[in-house]
Amino acid sequence: MTDLDQESSMIVSPPEEIQPTPTQTDDVRQETAALIDAIRKRALSEIQAAGDLTRETYLNAVRQAREAIEQTQLIEPHQIEQSVQQLQQDAESNWHTVVKEVEDFGHRLSEAAKAAWDKLVPPEQK
Repeated sequence: MTDLDQESSMIVSPPEEIQPTPTQTDDVRQETAALIDAIRKRALSEIQAAGDLTRETYLNAVRQAREAIEQTQLIEPHQIEQSVQQLQQDAESNWHTVVKEVEDFGHRLSEAAKAAWDKLVPPEQK
């Protein structure tokens, strides 16, 4: 047999004659397991990167909202001052109303006491 004949016989073999040896089967399993492990690691890495990106996007949005609120004056100091003055005026007005009502009540009590005295003690005994 020539070299060409030997190469031809090695290349052309019926499929039923090719049987993996135990070492080849172990190699295939190891390589397949390594491939699956590499895919799993890559997927986890991509998921983590997406999670980090989402978290960073969320944090940036929160920071921007906080800064916008801090920069925007929702209540102007002038309005606060006016509100405080209005509260003081209302408190003074209410106080004067309460004092007047107490005075009026005192006068009515005094008049009622005088009327009761006049009824109890006849005018000729005075």
